[in-house]
Amino acid sequence: MNNVLIVDDEVAMRAALEASFRRGGWCVQTATGVSDALSKFRTGPFELVVTDMRMTDGDGLQVMQGVRAFVPETPVILLTAYGSVPGAVQAIREGACDYLQKPVSFEQLESTAERFLASHNVSGKGEPLFEGIACSARFRAVIARAQRVSQTDADILIEAESGTGKELLARLIHRSSPRSEGPFVAVNCSAFPDNLLESELFGHVRGAFTGAHGPKAGKFELADGGTLLLDEIGEMPLALQPKLLRVLQEREVDRLGDTRPVRVNMRVIATTNRSLRDDVDAGRFRADLYYRLNVVPITIPPLRERLEDIPALAKHFLRKHEPKSQCGLFEISPELAEQLQEHDWPGNVRELENFIRRALALSSGTVLPAQPMEENSQSRRADGREALRSGVTLQSMERQLLEKTLEATGGNRTRTAELMGLSLRTVRNKIREYGLPAWRPA
Repeated sequence: MNNVLIVDDEVAMRAALEASFRRGGWCVQTATGVSDALSKFRTGPFELVVTDMRMTDGDGLQVMQGVRAFVPETPVILLTAYGSVPGAVQAIREGACDYLQKPVSFEQLESTAERFLASHNVSGKGEPLFEGIACSARFRAVIARAQRVSQTDADILIEAESGTGKELLARLIHRSSPRSEGPFVAVNCSAFPDNLLESELFGHVRGAFTGAHGPKAGKFELADGGTLLLDEIGEMPLALQPKLLRVLQEREVDRLGDTRPVRVNMRVIATTNRSLRDDVDAGRFRADLYYRLNVVPITIPPLRERLEDIPALAKHFLRKHEPKSQCGLFEISPELAEQLQEHDWPGNVRELENFIRRALALSSGTVLPAQPMEENSQSRRADGREALRSGVTLQSMERQLLEKTLEATGGNRTRTAELMGLSLRTVRNKIREYGLPAWRPA
């Protein structure tokens, strides 16, 4: 269970955030201001800090600077009701993983937090990305290609199944590039309703639309001098794609409601868990935008096609999640090692990590035995085939699978989408279509 520290001097906002994170399965502590936050952080540890920007005894930047002094890699999300373009740019450049304007949904907060926690580095301890865990020739070739292209400014399209490490690879490219001192800004194109995604990407000026009470920097501006990751680019609405194409071609951003374009200088890395070429053929994605993004294509093979990586990955996750008081004592039994090699891993590396975490939680000793797979995977094999029941409609199976995955993730729609290989928007639509419980606040 991840620990989060929420810092806000407004009682109602603090309570609302605390309740939302607790429902999401987080262990929560709260602080009423800067000094209280830094005092509690010293007694941590915390995997995430969410702080208001303006408080009576200081601001969120002071909280972030204090956190950085203790544990530099801790992600900090800044919240503000008084957004400004300079403030957002300063926050990102000083190391905030995101700068969000109130009101903000818990789903947006959790999506930002989980993406950063999963991908800012493999170990969570500042070690080089992928070092020691890329054993297969296919995956080493992918990393070598990524490192070569990192020295250029070429835009990149990464295609791979969910859970394979697309954002990790994007961060490796950023770290290895001449832009490594600049910001790395990630935006999930499936995490925002269509009417908010445009503002999130391109920014807006005051009065651009109802509720635009002040100017806001878009992700393109925040990534100036660095790298912008457009995660799940295939979910971008067709209506926004021409505007994105113009930014890529001209390196100019038109904020909503503004008459003056803003020059930007960033590399764009786009990722997708499905074939964009197929989307182009089906009319769901513009061909000219596809070719503009696909300057350098990179494909990450799924885990089932690089079984040589499993032992090193399993050992890595074992060391990452074992109790700190027993660091280095846990081992994987030969039976479990064999089991790991035989499984299909439809959820890829993310599923493997969750499996190791579960094995640690259920183990009564330091040698992890073989584990039942039913609770961990929705795609169990039986004699080389998936176990299916006859006489069940595809719609019924889809509903059951969605409901069980939601139950397994505690109603976390972001995790459900990742495990099922769907976009967050598709999961939302399916929940409405099948009349399933509204597990999360919208």
